[in-house]
Amino acid sequence: MIQGTTSDAGKSAVVTGLCRALYRRGIAVAPFKPQNMALNSAVTVDGGEIGRSQAAQAAACGLEPHTDMNPVLLKPTTDMGAQVIVRGQAIGNMQALDYHAYKATAREAVLAAHAALSERFDAVVCEGAGSPAEINLRENDIANMGFAEAVDCPVALVADIDRGGVFASLVGTLELLGDSERQRVAGLIINRFRGDPALLTSGLDWLEARTGKPVWGVLPYLHGLYLEAEDSLSRETVRSSEAALRVAVPVLPRISNHTDFDVLRLHPRVELITVGPGDAIPAADLVILPGSKSVRADLDWLRRQGWEQALQRHLRYGGKLLGVCGGYQMLGRTVADPHGVEGVPGETPGLGLLDVKTVLAPDKQLHRVNGRLAWTDAEVTGYEIHCGHTEGPSLTRPSVQLDGRSDGAISEDGQVMGTYLHGLFDHPQASHALLAWTGLEDAETVDQAALREEGIDRLADAMEAHLDMDKVLQTLVLATDKHR
Repeated sequence: MIQGTTSDAGKSAVVTGLCRALYRRGIAVAPFKPQNMALNSAVTVDGGEIGRSQAAQAAACGLEPHTDMNPVLLKPTTDMGAQVIVRGQAIGNMQALDYHAYKATAREAVLAAHAALSERFDAVVCEGAGSPAEINLRENDIANMGFAEAVDCPVALVADIDRGGVFASLVGTLELLGDSERQRVAGLIINRFRGDPALLTSGLDWLEARTGKPVWGVLPYLHGLYLEAEDSLSRETVRSSEAALRVAVPVLPRISNHTDFDVLRLHPRVELITVGPGDAIPAADLVILPGSKSVRADLDWLRRQGWEQALQRHLRYGGKLLGVCGGYQMLGRTVADPHGVEGVPGETPGLGLLDVKTVLAPDKQLHRVNGRLAWTDAEVTGYEIHCGHTEGPSLTRPSVQLDGRSDGAISEDGQVMGTYLHGLFDHPQASHALLAWTGLEDAETVDQAALREEGIDRLADAMEAHLDMDKVLQTLVLATDKHR
């Protein structure tokens, strides 16, 4: 199990790299994260929902994503509550204290999923969440050491040197662990180092002497690495001297699946601007309303930012507007939540840019789909994750044809488009056609899948070059033998 001294220490990247390194050595390996909190998710081959990082880790293992790889997923709906997804299916919304009490039940699902993977694969590389030193969350822990103790697996601790204080972070984490937990730590990994590793030698010697734990390696900072983000969204504007199209994406408080726009972020001719609270929507060729885990609340928030008027002005000047999933629902006349799926029951007026109405319902739609854009022959692939049913006259002008059915809508003037389809830009044909719709003709395509594979291989190469893989393999053998 790979645990981190902090959130974003690089656990996901290390697990991804190790999975690919083991896979390349001919080991049947699978990823596992017992509990994840993320608003970026993926639809699995068995019709469930897991964190997006585990889907990328599955790809590193040459596998399709499966719900066993992330048995508990928490999707925040407010600062105090989240939708709880167990073995791929939503079981309801819980406040933080309620979920804390529920963890004993969730633990059963976690252990069952891990056991199922252990039966099917030679090795399972697990990822922790946050830090094992969060002592206020130790009771009934299923995310870090509580899980590791339950299945009796060795742990490697990862710390991010790029943010500073790496020695204090590692030593402090070990000091806050229980005796049996501390003994379980088999090695230490320092991540994201810039510079000459020789400068670290004296510090590493001290660290090993102080903790009694071997340093497995120092991983370099990999510039330009592309991996789909688990949750964090960079607020950096992506500029290129070749940029010919400006795209603006409002960052909603509960924005979800913002990986939908990774292709645009990577495209050399696109300037992607993420617009935060208090910022004005800039002049742009295309504005995208992204997915949302709390559509009505985020729509109210958008209005308080003054963005409704800004969107009207954007359209008057001839700009294009695309709504994806929750953003699509916002484009309609109303969004109703009679069952309180995302919060207090009620109805909220939409932006009125498409003649449709949406009613949220408890049954979540989870589909991996293929099809074509409705106005052209371009192939499109992606997935649906939503709780709404949308109806109205605008559906006679669909945006996508999926597996024999229609999805989404396009306004009569062709300026506004909505769809439930996540991953709309992922297929090169669809990306090319959508960029042409915005006015960027003859744009080259970005092969996101190839870039992801390149990133995974770079991580695996870094593991082979900078980690003591012999110790990693010895630890795996010891763990495997223990359970035989």
